[in-house]
Amino acid sequence: MAKWDEAVVIALGSNLPGRFDSCEALLEGALATLDEVGLKVVARSGWWRSAAWPDPSDPPFLNGVAVVETTLDPSATLALLHDLEDAFGRQRTSRNAPRTLDLDLIAYGRILSDGEAGPVLPHPRAHERLFVMGPLTQIAPDWRHPRFGETARSLAEKASVGLDARLPSSAP
Repeated sequence: MAKWDEAVVIALGSNLPGRFDSCEALLEGALATLDEVGLKVVARSGWWRSAAWPDPSDPPFLNGVAVVETTLDPSATLALLHDLEDAFGRQRTSRNAPRTLDLDLIAYGRILSDGEAGPVLPHPRAHERLFVMGPLTQIAPDWRHPRFGETARSLAEKASVGLDARLPSSAP
């Protein structure tokens, strides 16, 4: 089992800066807030750029991934993520609409859940998305998907959504 297989993995995304100067500033603020609310960030990716999906005419996205430690259970973790989205100005209008902050619970260790007694785990579509698996590969390439057993690196190579996602060359 890889070092990261028991990790709590959170995806962060934004394509509207809200009250911040940029989406990057908003995401950095959200990342700092995770630490303040009991989700201790132990690893984080850079910010990957990609066209909005499914409507590329919407503003482009910045996405990244953080691995956190927490004493919260999966349901409480997801509720906290939703509260943070609201605090950062997220307006829930239509599915896949532009948004200030999108926080997805990608995996909570090896937990498999169909959503009857808490969140669906792992996230049902994250493995298809290069803007999730690419950033995860950056920090934990050997992380294994709890349901499929494939590594983040392998899933990034097979991704079918967000194939233009890239880490800007100016990133640290």
